[in-house]
Amino acid sequence: MDTQALAQRFTEALADLQLACLGVEFSPSQGQSTLRVYLDIADKSGEGREVTLDDCEVASRELSALLDVEDPIPGHYVLEVSSPGIDRPLFTVEQFAKVVGKEVKLLLKAPLEGRRRLRGKVASVEGSQIALEAEGKMFEFGHDAVESARIVPDWTALGYVPQPKPGGRKPGKKK
Repeated sequence: MDTQALAQRFTEALADLQLACLGVEFSPSQGQSTLRVYLDIADKSGEGREVTLDDCEVASRELSALLDVEDPIPGHYVLEVSSPGIDRPLFTVEQFAKVVGKEVKLLLKAPLEGRRRLRGKVASVEGSQIALEAEGKMFEFGHDAVESARIVPDWTALGYVPQPKPGGRKPGKKK
């Protein structure tokens, strides 16, 4: 299934709602597959506006109707419509370009220097080539080599200060 083409079709269908499809994940299964659709705000002039539960409900109804009519997916599946959350998934090379300097974790389709899982900062994006600084090394690969990717939330920038667990040891103290 071409999830990028499906994402583009969903974005067209959601345009009147000022929503866009950030990306689509399809998880096939013997019993019941899952089609997960991540929403984003289409109108960037409304910067700062986040996807709401109401947005997800309205988009779910719109996409359900479209899927019923066009029937692009064979078999039974569950449609999940979601906001991207703070660990936003990255589906396109353009999305990677927007997060240069930020930390991501990703899974590659094939090993690169013996590794499929990488976590590091996006150093640059040129064309469809991505450079990732991880483990003190630079990894370079094409966007087509990425199976999945997500932003790693910067909890301190979000104002989260970890608190010790009640009754637990204090950090840095030895017993």
